[in-house]
Amino acid sequence: MNGRDLVRSWWSVGVAGAARGLRTVRAAWRRRGADATGPGPRVRARVPGTVREVEPGPGGGVLRFARSELRILVAVNGAVFWGWDGAGPEPSYALAGACPEPDPRAELEPDTDGGWRVVAERVTVAVSRHGALEVLTPGGVTLRRDLPPRWWEAEGGGPARWLQRSEVPADARFFGPGGRAEGPRPGNGVSGTGSAAPVTMPVQLVVADAGTHLLFVDNPWDGTLTLREGAEGAGSGHDRAGTSELRMEGGPVRGWVMVGTPARVLLTWASLTGAPALPPPWAFGHHHVREGAGDEDEVRRVVTGHQERGLPLDAVHLGHGHLDGGRAFTVDQDRFPKLPVLADEMRREGIRLVSVVPSTVRAEDRCHEGVFPDLTDARVRYAGLAAQGLVGVWHTAHASVPVGRVDALGLARAAYEGLRDEVPADEGPLVLSPSVWAGQQRYGGVWCGEGAAGWSGLRASLARVLGLGLCGVPFSGPDVVGVGGEGTELYVRRLQLAAYLPLLRTGAVGRADGGPWEHGAVVLEHTRVALGARRRLLPYFVTLAHLARRTGAPMMRPVWWPAPEERELRDCEDAFLLGDALLVAPVLEPGAVRREVRLPRGRWYDTATGRAYEGPAKVLVDAPLERIPVFARAGAVLPVRGEDGGTELEVWAPAPGRSGGGLVVPGGGDGGEGPEAERYSVTRSGPRVVVRRETEDGVEEPSRPVRVRGLDGPGGQM
Repeated sequence: MNGRDLVRSWWSVGVAGAARGLRTVRAAWRRRGADATGPGPRVRARVPGTVREVEPGPGGGVLRFARSELRILVAVNGAVFWGWDGAGPEPSYALAGACPEPDPRAELEPDTDGGWRVVAERVTVAVSRHGALEVLTPGGVTLRRDLPPRWWEAEGGGPARWLQRSEVPADARFFGPGGRAEGPRPGNGVSGTGSAAPVTMPVQLVVADAGTHLLFVDNPWDGTLTLREGAEGAGSGHDRAGTSELRMEGGPVRGWVMVGTPARVLLTWASLTGAPALPPPWAFGHHHVREGAGDEDEVRRVVTGHQERGLPLDAVHLGHGHLDGGRAFTVDQDRFPKLPVLADEMRREGIRLVSVVPSTVRAEDRCHEGVFPDLTDARVRYAGLAAQGLVGVWHTAHASVPVGRVDALGLARAAYEGLRDEVPADEGPLVLSPSVWAGQQRYGGVWCGEGAAGWSGLRASLARVLGLGLCGVPFSGPDVVGVGGEGTELYVRRLQLAAYLPLLRTGAVGRADGGPWEHGAVVLEHTRVALGARRRLLPYFVTLAHLARRTGAPMMRPVWWPAPEERELRDCEDAFLLGDALLVAPVLEPGAVRREVRLPRGRWYDTATGRAYEGPAKVLVDAPLERIPVFARAGAVLPVRGEDGGTELEVWAPAPGRSGGGLVVPGGGDGGEGPEAERYSVTRSGPRVVVRRETEDGVEEPSRPVRVRGLDGPGGQM
């Protein structure tokens, strides 16, 4: 398009009218693009058209349009399935089993303007005569509106490209992969707000004044996701709705929607995709990764270095260096000739060995001309690792051929099933994957790699783990690797944050032994403090893992979790809740020795000083290099590790006239219902705090040591 063409186009605007003229301009630009790129494959754009026929069925029904059909099903657990072009909920890699039974009370009935709606107890789904799908609360308030989908069919055949545009209320905020809890992270495989990037797992948790809902698009094709949050108009201005645009390289598009409070939404999500696997108790300790070409003696030196310096260590992850030629399921016999003996020796020291499994295997092990092993045989190979004394695995992706989302899910399943029957329940299995798809939590957790460099990478690590928790993967964490060129301060802040994340993995930071002691007494002392704080909270992490398995609630939660209606909390991205008892405020800026913290409603105690603060409020607290601010909720019962190694109860005094309580779940293996939860109540009468254990027979004295804090802390009540 040259300058003369541009003038001619604008002349058309003035002579033929604005609408026609703008169409002329757009057509000219399209011709310019076609001339530049040459003719491509001919495709036909499609939309559903108008509704022609309706077939009611259990839980909803089928609406047939001129060029497609839409299936709606409301399940007994309140989840809503929708699928275009005849797609049903099965088969699906994401579902833990068969599709839930349809809700017999849900009915398909006519709506206004030729549309239809499915009315259920917890949700109403309205479909316009042109195929727009609207999700509403039982009171009729809109939570989400999906515009009619569009798809492009190639004349020569092959998969159609699909586009799904959606709108949410102006006050809504996106969380999970692609939303606020991920943040803009170019190149990380997940889109940030207002940008388009490849989709790793198309799950959105959307929080608005009207309510909370979770959307999962069950489509494993490659695609991109673009999110733009809305804005409310000031004065007489109009609201701008938030938008979501999902483009997939294949179809059809189908998905699930869950509506309710955050806790109910995650419970419904877990009932669909499966309860999270329960990591063994040692998995919540300190993991250290050994890469490189070291041998058995090198592993012993690493362990001894930690023990001599008082650094807790619970697991050593053997990297690619212990494999024979880098091949999966092998051991270099020259450097690790007695791996079972080494594993048994480490186990007596309270340390477990975990092996890497790369995504590339020998040619004879491949199921096709690619890089992925035959999963029908993989379970046997993983069981063989258990025979070597290894109690867990962590998968890695090849640099040039990354593990796909569904492939990673298959590998995780093979590893979990192969190790489960061979490893004692209190020692494994532990399965970690670098990629994630819905249902990943059934078999293990996710390690997030080293993350992006710099302080922005530190924020991204926090956002990544929060987002995974809101997608039903409660056990995850980034690697804390190296001081290097990033400096001592950033390394210490990374470690302090990781000490409060579900998974804590450190890596080599210098020479062959790779210990933090290589970087001087300051780094060593800060590391000792951070790892000591982590070890003290091990019983609390175990309790949160059991609760996540039973309820689907993430271990690490956004600060708005108990009160999503509070808008200021929805915008808080630099702090998080660990369970419902602790609020952690990591330092995310260089040189900061104080930081502002937004506290939710209620009384909160600074665990370092004992000072009490009343929320909701913004408070300015000290954050020296040796620690980050951590607050305890008044009335909380926190199971912690005592000096003798047993579990004791740390109780934070409730405000006068208030009460509190908490749950404690002793450590136990995966499978079944697990150990029975111990329920405690806390009451305060003047300066006296009374702690009781609630049982089916009434109340009784706690069987564990109790320590009450918050009655006489420095500074008193603010």
